[in-house]
Amino acid sequence: MERTFVIVKPDAVADGHVGAILERYEAAQLTIEAMELREITGDFADRHYASHVGKDYYPDLREFMTEGPLVALVLSGDDAVARVRKLNGATDPAKAESGTIRAEFASTLRRNAVHASDSPETAASEVSLWFPNA
Repeated sequence: MERTFVIVKPDAVADGHVGAILERYEAAQLTIEAMELREITGDFADRHYASHVGKDYYPDLREFMTEGPLVALVLSGDDAVARVRKLNGATDPAKAESGTIRAEFASTLRRNAVHASDSPETAASEVSLWFPNA
């Protein structure tokens, strides 16, 4: 059983899409192991996005991720990382396959509804940052 980390981003929370997004993951036979509605600080965003700090686009990303509540999740299932990324679709909603979460709920490259770990190693690191006791 593989674990992955997901964020339902502030845009999707504000637009009332949390339930529909969670339903997609559960319909795909993924198990929610941990979930929390929270707001994060700029310092916490810096820790999560450490590899992006200092890039020209990062200040806008930091501001977006701290603008309101988000939902952090740990999901598990067979091949969870790849399956969640496929369900989410391409980062740019204009390029996301029809039927994916981003094709349906995202509005722009930045306001793209969800984040998901890109590898099992990243998932382990993100889970330990967001849910240290999980």
